[in-house]
Amino acid sequence: MKKVAFYTLGCKLNYSETSTVSRMFEDKGYRKVDFTDSPDIFIINTCSVTENADKKCHKIVREARGISPNAYVAIMGCYAQLKPKEISEIPGVDAVLGAAEKFRLLELLDGFVRKPEAEVFASDIEQANRFNTSYSMNDRTRTFLKVQDGCDYSCSFCTIPLARGGSRSDSIANIVKTAHEIAAKGVKEIVLTGVNTGDFGLQDGKRVETFLQLIQALDLVEGIERFRISSIEPNLLTDEIIEFVASSRKFVPHFHVPLQSGSNKILRLMRRRYLRDVYVSRVEKIKSLMPHCCIGVDVIVGFPGETNDDFLDTYNFLNELNISYLHVFTYSERENTLAAAMEGSVPGNVRADRSKMLHILSDKKRRKFYEENLGSISTVLFENDIEDGMMHGFTQNYIRVSAKYDPVLVNDLKVVKLTSINSKGTVDVEEVASEVFVH
Repeated sequence: MKKVAFYTLGCKLNYSETSTVSRMFEDKGYRKVDFTDSPDIFIINTCSVTENADKKCHKIVREARGISPNAYVAIMGCYAQLKPKEISEIPGVDAVLGAAEKFRLLELLDGFVRKPEAEVFASDIEQANRFNTSYSMNDRTRTFLKVQDGCDYSCSFCTIPLARGGSRSDSIANIVKTAHEIAAKGVKEIVLTGVNTGDFGLQDGKRVETFLQLIQALDLVEGIERFRISSIEPNLLTDEIIEFVASSRKFVPHFHVPLQSGSNKILRLMRRRYLRDVYVSRVEKIKSLMPHCCIGVDVIVGFPGETNDDFLDTYNFLNELNISYLHVFTYSERENTLAAAMEGSVPGNVRADRSKMLHILSDKKRRKFYEENLGSISTVLFENDIEDGMMHGFTQNYIRVSAKYDPVLVNDLKVVKLTSINSKGTVDVEEVASEVFVH
């Protein structure tokens, strides 16, 4: 029985796809092992959002060769679609699979026999027009379920449409069926993922369903205690979606809403489909219905043309906004994007300084959000995440809590009182009567 190991770079979507491919291998009789367990085959799923992700791919291939010099090494994912020839020339790579080919990996590589030169299976991105159902199954607690893939937007900094193709979706009926399968495995929480999740509903280029209809259907699935929306664009986050989540049985009060910049000038240069007033209105609507709701924000620093005043515009905007945390990205030039040719490149040290400022702001925002929730009653889904004898989990509104390790609590929902913030920045809790109901 051949041994296969997987390594994933990038987003939750990549993790859901790697997990699905790994199950395909196991169904064919391969044995999944850890990366360091002398595998016969390495499958590396790549990201190409930043230059650093590209460099990581090179490093992982070298590590794989050091562990198993004669193993077969196949590369798939976004970097593989964007630069298949470049990857095929990395010493030690045996095969490269593009977006349309990665789920046909077992068929195309035919026994994983190494050849003198790397094989490249990467068709034009227009061929990536099929939706492949994917979900992660790395533990029994939380699953990332892909409901949408690709993107029809044309943000000036982004290579994702080139790497994943146009927007396409699974059907509601199939997603509900998959959710039932996941529930049968004992999973308590499903996180809905996609490239542009709110654009759900496109099949063969036509909108046949909507994201609101999807979440309404999923809310009725028995066995899953929680649904979480991983990320949704502000222009697609409608009042109806917010109102439904606020009244939902199972959708938790947590939104992650990309902003990218608090400067309207930079938003226009980025070719985003909204200005900051739209973002403010989304935050205000959420907080009016769910004051305890957690709101996460993506933001990019150092975009071409971003002056110090533009950055301060973003900083002050975020500082005044009622949000809970930031995901900060330092702008990285990507080939074949409009932004790469724009004037006004920001020096690397300035980008780093701006990133540091926003990371500090994020820490302050998160702590303030945690403090606002101290003393409240909440439910925590405990995970098999153990550190120094303490286990961790998340409340519905995405507050990370700590408790003394108890194996019985893993994958269990407990009603707790949030008592204090500890030295590691997580929240200590006290268990309260389980019959207390908390949305």
